Amino acid sequence: MRLVKIGLASVNTTVGAFGRNVDKALDVARRMAADDVTVGVFQEQLIGGYPPEDLVQWQGFVDHQWPQLERFARETGSLPTVFLVGVAVNHQGLRYNCAALVAGGRILGLVPKEKLPTYNIFYEGRTFSRGYPGMHEEFRGVPFGDYLFRFDFGLLAPEVCEDIWSPEAPMRRRTYSGAELVVNVSASPFRVGHGDTRREMLATRAADHQCTIAYSNALGSNDGIIFDGGGFINQNGKPVLEEPRFQEGFAAAVVDLDRTLRLRAENTTWRSDREAWLREGGKQVPTIDCTAAFTSRREKLRYPVPAHRSFFLPAPDTRRSPREALCEDILDALALGIGDYFEKTRAFKVIGIALSGGRDSLLTLLIAHRYAKRVRPDNPGSLLRAFYMPSRYSSDATREAAETIARELGVSFQVVPIEEAFERELAIARTMLAGAEVTPITEQNIQARLRAQRMWNWSNSSGGLFLQTGNMSERAVGYTTTGGDLMGALAVIANVPKTVVMYLLDYLLEQTGSEGIRKVLAKPAGPELAHNQVGEEELMPFPILDACFYLFAGEKLVPSEMQAALEAMFPEVEGARLRGYVEKFIRLFLQSIYKWVQAPLSLHIGNLDLDRERALQLPVVTSSDWTKG
Repeated sequence: MRLVKIGLASVNTTVGAFGRNVDKALDVARRMAADDVTVGVFQEQLIGGYPPEDLVQWQGFVDHQWPQLERFARETGSLPTVFLVGVAVNHQGLRYNCAALVAGGRILGLVPKEKLPTYNIFYEGRTFSRGYPGMHEEFRGVPFGDYLFRFDFGLLAPEVCEDIWSPEAPMRRRTYSGAELVVNVSASPFRVGHGDTRREMLATRAADHQCTIAYSNALGSNDGIIFDGGGFINQNGKPVLEEPRFQEGFAAAVVDLDRTLRLRAENTTWRSDREAWLREGGKQVPTIDCTAAFTSRREKLRYPVPAHRSFFLPAPDTRRSPREALCEDILDALALGIGDYFEKTRAFKVIGIALSGGRDSLLTLLIAHRYAKRVRPDNPGSLLRAFYMPSRYSSDATREAAETIARELGVSFQVVPIEEAFERELAIARTMLAGAEVTPITEQNIQARLRAQRMWNWSNSSGGLFLQTGNMSERAVGYTTTGGDLMGALAVIANVPKTVVMYLLDYLLEQTGSEGIRKVLAKPAGPELAHNQVGEEELMPFPILDACFYLFAGEKLVPSEMQAALEAMFPEVEGARLRGYVEKFIRLFLQSIYKWVQAPLSLHIGNLDLDRERALQLPVVTSSDWTKG
């Protein structure tokens, strides 16, 4: 047996906080060593934080990471653990995103990332250079390039994040060259359902390449991109360990690397593929011998046996239901997004929400409270402030709902009427129009802008983080007010569709029995900026609206294709009505891009996020002529 204990770390880093990031990593590294971990795996860009965006164009931002890496090596020199750490380096005028191998007080090697994602939220091809097969160089006396590393416990291959997502990845030539343990330092953002995708992909890679994979993911939210942490160990297709997400710390498990070699030898297909690769001129990746620089201590390790003490019977099923998994993941991700923005910017003392008594502001408050409960478990409401700003159109039902939920959560609740200010602004608008009528939509917008102005005034004087509460569906079609409810310092649910908002509230009602949630859900959704205003009546049914958004923005279908899909999805709705909904959606969506590009920074949880700098990059000045065929 060749037993190795692998530890996967989750460290919540901040971009640019080199010293603090390394301090956190050192704490985890020491705890790993005390737990007899042989190989400790940290995340991509551990030292600099991720994503650094164009900060890597500052030479100092990259160069100043190296002394911190040396400090990490120096302060872990006495630990019997090999560590993999993410770092950026500046080599011959080019910047590289690397996995650094650290052991025995030394930096033993640097392996640069080869696959640079430049899609969705990623821009790495803009800022970093690629490693490549056969790259064999030195950086400050350290081997730099396409290498394997031999230790007394086995042959290790480092790699970085996206390198594992391609079937034609560095892993192929490295395992054909003898690598037994592939270690991937990653920064893979949270996306709904993506945890399952990672798990399945890693199992496939470990089986295809007949190796043991250790994968450690970044944790924390930076600029609205949320990293859920966690990680996986998979041996030749068999799951060994899944590290918990959304929490700092580490998890570890023992593997027998002799088992990896035995299974590799038994797999005739893998052996045949490797032989073909060699015949076709595949070049072996060179190995750096690290046995003189580091000696592991594995005498305390014990063979990895199942916790339920059976190799044949399944372990107890601890999986969550799909409903619980979806809801809890979204709520945890958004709470992490609020908390990290609040803490890492160091600009705020308290969190404020304009609570309308409607669904969107309610969900935003509940997510903020989830974060507050983590940092102030004894009195989470003390971190939050809720403001109810009624006009003539506000109903008693929404006020009562807002009061009830604030009371249940222990959140300060203030009623600040806007009616007098509304009258004054209406009069001023009429004067400016020289006798022309103020349109109904202007009357609605005046109310929304008054509320936003008051929230900004409160924020400026209190050091408060003003949370924007609009959802993705209404934002997509411009059912929002520029300078009004579109405003805030952080848009919490701006990438959550309205149907998901309602689904989450239904789930939270089931979990808590909250009377405040019940009262909010009892009333049809609407902004209450006019008499008896109902959102679905002014727009379209929210399930159809969300389907239109997905089909147009996600699947990139044209109107005729959208209608065909909607007819299959909603057969109870007549075709002419669906055609009208499609035409309305396209018109509103393309006309509203100018609005949502002005929205505040938003939290990202999917691939369809309305953020021109991140996911859906659309021109503001555009025409819908092309949609007509």
